[in-house]
Amino acid sequence: MKPLLEMRSITKTFPGVKALNAVNLTVMEGEIHALVGENGAGKSTLMKVLSGVYPAGTYEGEIHYDGALAEFSGIRQSENVGIIIIHQELALVPLLSIAENLFIGNECASNGIVDWHETFQRTEALLKKVGLSEAPGTLVDRIGVGKQQLVEIAKALSKDVRLLILDEPTSALSEKDSQALLDLLLELKAQGVTSIIISHKLNEVRSIADRVTVIRDGATISTLDARSDEITEDRIIHDMVGRDMAQRFPERESHPGDVLMEVRNWNVWHPEHTERQVIRDACLNVRAGEVVGIAGLMGAGRTELAMSIFGKSYGRRISGEVLIDGKPVDVSTVDRSISAGLAYVTEDRKNLGLVLDETIQRNITLANLEEVSSYGVISEAQEINVAEGFRKAINIRTPGVFQKVVNLSGGNQQKVVLSKWLFADPKVLILDEPTRGIDVGAKYEIYGIINKLVADGKGVLMISSELPELLGMCDRIYVMNEGALVGELTAAEASQERIMSFIVRS
Repeated sequence: MKPLLEMRSITKTFPGVKALNAVNLTVMEGEIHALVGENGAGKSTLMKVLSGVYPAGTYEGEIHYDGALAEFSGIRQSENVGIIIIHQELALVPLLSIAENLFIGNECASNGIVDWHETFQRTEALLKKVGLSEAPGTLVDRIGVGKQQLVEIAKALSKDVRLLILDEPTSALSEKDSQALLDLLLELKAQGVTSIIISHKLNEVRSIADRVTVIRDGATISTLDARSDEITEDRIIHDMVGRDMAQRFPERESHPGDVLMEVRNWNVWHPEHTERQVIRDACLNVRAGEVVGIAGLMGAGRTELAMSIFGKSYGRRISGEVLIDGKPVDVSTVDRSISAGLAYVTEDRKNLGLVLDETIQRNITLANLEEVSSYGVISEAQEINVAEGFRKAINIRTPGVFQKVVNLSGGNQQKVVLSKWLFADPKVLILDEPTRGIDVGAKYEIYGIINKLVADGKGVLMISSELPELLGMCDRIYVMNEGALVGELTAAEASQERIMSFIVRS
């Protein structure tokens, strides 16, 4: 095999921050190459340099592609030679059809008139290649995230892709959809397509990557070859974080106290399809000093349950009762839920958890502005003190609290969301996929924050699609399937097999 891509001594500097420091990356023709590292290590920045998002002249070093020096002035130029990047936030237009999305900006047209017959024919052929049977005229917002990811790959194939770059392609996918995507990458490899995959899911990296390059703090640490090196998760983690992690989950002594929150006979109907019940007679409780998990497959109703409890943010015809410290509380709005002592960290931090174009300082105080204001006037000095306190306490990696949240890595964004709700001083914190899309080092830090919360007598209700995470962190686990809680296990009783047995038997 010969190199298709060589990135030599790539250095990229932003004001006050050296994001990349003499990074080297070599990708061989026809291989699947994994790029791993902690959030903020520089992976996405490196790929933006490669694809021309950061054009030649804004970085130091050289890119050699297919044996020639490449100096891309923009993303269109890199696409013209077959380099296609699929970002973590998919670039599809929801209210356009699959066919329109595949050829947007690259229309099958003559004299300015779109040839729809050719467009639909080519779309059908491309969808067949990626294993989709949807009609070309199907609107993108009518298909799930897993299928949208495949549409993005079909779009790349329409541009004669030679080097396909995928940034966290399975972060929002179910296990089944993730496996389908990985299988497709292997098929594309057999057809001669070279891939770079950025992922925090190390089991996936090990299963499909020919080679793995680890980046830490903007520098290349190692490149491991599956054919000659033993690529273990422990080895990758050591190179990612610069230390051994003997335990993935920090130790914690469990001393649950009295029941803090109880949910009784909770029923919720779908907000649009009002005849469809999404939560059925759910009953659960969370004690002081306890982490309680909710396990279940994608679509089981876990997020719907959490959002409906927190201010009835989801659903209609909601009935049931929420008690805090044994007394019924009003959770009919978000404000009233916060006043009752609840907080909810959403799974969708970018759209629902943060104001991305605002500063760290502004985001952290949003849920408790009364604490930093007097007579309706916010004290900026108090805001800064609060934000600085959280920045130091939970290690938000940033030059200062005036930084806009949009510029932070995923792990640091998640710490800002947590800080916002910790500042509201809740009794019970509901965490929905708290470590989705963040690396093992940042996960460990967030687990430490959770442990400190329960050590201080708070209660945590934790939703996660990663069963090892629930098993490693929770004192009790409820199992959910098709809108109902179908089982409850203590930490001593719980295992992946027992959790799955509840799901398949319900």
